[in-house]
Amino acid sequence: MLHDILILGGGPAGLSTALHLAQLAPELTPRIRILEKAHYPRHKLCAGALTADAEVILRGLGLDAGEIPHVDASEAHLDFCGKGLTVVLQKTHTLRIIRRDEFDAWLAANVRAAGISIREGVTARRVKPEPDSVLVETDGGQFEAAVVVGADGSNGITRRCILPSSPIHTARALEILVPFPTSLRGSQATEAISSTARHREPQEREVGTPQPRADMHAAEIAYFDFSPVPKGIAGYTWDFPTQVNGRPMRCWGIYDTNLLADRERPPLKDPLVAEMRRRGAALDQAELQGHPIRWFSPRSGLSVPRVILVGDAAGADGLFGEGISIALGYGRLAAQALRDAVATGDFSFSDYDRRVLRSPLGQALTARTAIAHILYRLHWAWLQKFFWRLFKPVVAAVAFVLVLNWARRMR
Repeated sequence: MLHDILILGGGPAGLSTALHLAQLAPELTPRIRILEKAHYPRHKLCAGALTADAEVILRGLGLDAGEIPHVDASEAHLDFCGKGLTVVLQKTHTLRIIRRDEFDAWLAANVRAAGISIREGVTARRVKPEPDSVLVETDGGQFEAAVVVGADGSNGITRRCILPSSPIHTARALEILVPFPTSLRGSQATEAISSTARHREPQEREVGTPQPRADMHAAEIAYFDFSPVPKGIAGYTWDFPTQVNGRPMRCWGIYDTNLLADRERPPLKDPLVAEMRRRGAALDQAELQGHPIRWFSPRSGLSVPRVILVGDAAGADGLFGEGISIALGYGRLAAQALRDAVATGDFSFSDYDRRVLRSPLGQALTARTAIAHILYRLHWAWLQKFFWRLFKPVVAAVAFVLVLNWARRMR
């Protein structure tokens, strides 16, 4: 069967591409089909933090993430051994934490409401660009399309087929859910938020060493702790508030960019277990799960004639491993490229890589990649302390200008 636009993958990147296409070129809506290998609601390992950028993209589509079950974090602490930065946004939450199975199913429902077809339970096995079309072999038969969008994730088949020699840098992450309130923090971390007016750029505030304490304010705080870096883990542990079927939970995890893979380092779960114990939490019988994350690289290709990549297939944020807002942003850029390709009949996508790199999203991703290479190679404890405690104004300014708020500049 011949389709005009075939999207492989029904996660945030693929669904965002479809929704943006429906918004930018509604006449293309009946000519789009999404193939998703799983069935909604589908399980997906992801801490589920929606940044302000993610919500800006969603609002631009006329969507409100508040419709999904969620927990709002009033502030986010970026710490090294209990001291660092506190990020607070003016008159709103800093992070909105959702569960990916619920978020993806909600997005898919909105895609279907826009009149776009989604076929679930179909796994792509091979993607083969031809001069006049693209052949996609699946376990449900062969599809042919004028254009294919590879939105099939870090391990997706699309990139492997179209760019087999593309350089790869893969980070790793572990994640676990534990019941509230066993992992709550307190002391100075639970002090009341200042009543003074807050600006949208990150705010500086010293954070004292917390002690375990069941406090509802602590339940609203998200933590990023970079203490694993001196141990050879080039990343951080996280601790977010979340919920599962309405039950309050904490999502714990650890992210490693693998930038220090040439050094001796402990098993990835060891620093996470140690941090959880220090904060009064424990693994107990909870299931610890892991997944790879493909880094974005300015030197990695993003397209070939008739095929473009989005989301984790194109590359996620290397600094924090953030994927959701990035995926949503890719969707807008891909929809613009697809609209123009259909209008002109030029499916070479010769300018797609440049379009992404020059966009506010591409600039933010490039900056995050560069910052990750600097920050995570400072693997001496004294240097991390110096960086987080004495360079806070610089960190805050760089974050505001180069790392955050890119979605507001998207056109």
